[in-house]
Amino acid sequence: MFGVSDPLDVLDALSASRPALTADEIDAAAKRIADVIDPTPLQRSERLSRLTGANVYLKREDLSAVRSYKLRGAYNLVVQLTEDERAAGVVAASAGNHAQGVAFACQAMGIKGRIYVPTTTPKQKRDRIRVHGGEFVELIAVGETYDAAATAAAADVERTGATMVPPFDDARTAAGQGTIAAEILEQLADPPDLVIVPVGGGGCLAGIGTYVRARSPRTAILGVEPAGAASMTAALVAGGPVTLPEIDPFVDGAAVRRVGAVPYAAVSGFGGRVVSHASLPLLTITESPRGAGAFQMMQVDEGAICTTMLDLYQNEGIIAEPAGALTTTALAEITVEPGSTVVCLVSGGNNDVSRYGEIIERSLVHRGLKHYFLVDFPQEPGALRRFLNEVLGPDDDITLFEYVKRNNRETGAALVGIELGAPDGLGPLLERMRHSPIQCERLEPDSPAYRYLT
Repeated sequence: MFGVSDPLDVLDALSASRPALTADEIDAAAKRIADVIDPTPLQRSERLSRLTGANVYLKREDLSAVRSYKLRGAYNLVVQLTEDERAAGVVAASAGNHAQGVAFACQAMGIKGRIYVPTTTPKQKRDRIRVHGGEFVELIAVGETYDAAATAAAADVERTGATMVPPFDDARTAAGQGTIAAEILEQLADPPDLVIVPVGGGGCLAGIGTYVRARSPRTAILGVEPAGAASMTAALVAGGPVTLPEIDPFVDGAAVRRVGAVPYAAVSGFGGRVVSHASLPLLTITESPRGAGAFQMMQVDEGAICTTMLDLYQNEGIIAEPAGALTTTALAEITVEPGSTVVCLVSGGNNDVSRYGEIIERSLVHRGLKHYFLVDFPQEPGALRRFLNEVLGPDDDITLFEYVKRNNRETGAALVGIELGAPDGLGPLLERMRHSPIQCERLEPDSPAYRYLT
């Protein structure tokens, strides 16, 4: 249909023909979605304000109709389709949240849609897609990443003539997501000093950043990516979108191998810099050449994200998915001006309860409390008791014990997981192991063997 050889080029061909992303387009999008999508709360967090010395507000997109901000962009795009385009149906690729937005729009407007998701999309998100789409949506799982689903969706568009509804690489999608910024400025008496935005494909950052640049130019912007899928950082460093060779799919709502051309065009115009971790007070970063508020990109560790998810649940009662906790994770790793106003976007709350075991595990490892060892126990009475008495500390606990195999008649190798009472207990534990006749080998977190455990 489009005369391109690579199915993914369909997306580029479509986005190239769309209007540019502007603050005026975002204002227009706010009017289009107003009758269907209610504004989400902007809540002050007493705990995070106390910890940072700033006035920290949480923009609760997890409380939207589909539990994420993705409904804004999907609905803003679909509602603008022509009658012919609606009759041909729509196609979308998503890690889960955008799919729910498209499904909601399809049922609301009576439009048929086919939605492609990775096979790794949590069951909770798949179930919600079906609920929101009902009889109007067909759900198709393919591949292990968003990019595999996007390839299949692009091939569908070329084959059938349906209309693609991109999750981020379209000015209409990004404009819908940018309505978050319009709401923030309306909900606060004065413009915020800093807005922290999660980044996957880049549409949300492009929309919010474009609006803030135009309507509140002194507001600083921080984009946050998971360390295992820092595609916007890679694009800014390379001078254009690049495809990452591999990603960690854990932060499924932001695990994208390649950012979109439309978001990159907007974000690359913000100026600023890219860092792995912020080491200077954020609000004193050199301003961009155009005199707007500072812009910066950073990455946060997946284990730190898990710790933040647990903190949000235990303290605020917020069920955030991994991507939804990106911004508050970054807040713990930067320095903000005391008394400043900071807004963190809680982008989504579609988290499958079955994942909490892995979330707790990753958090413990990140905090230095969980460690794994291969231990060769002599096959004699009292060997395990000797390990418990002579090696383990008084506040340490064995959380995993599994014999691997017996190398000979005298020893048996076991995989042992140990949870420490405190992070600083690792040094003494390793010292006791060195002095023990029982042979112990620590599995390093970056080793190939360790990856089988997490």
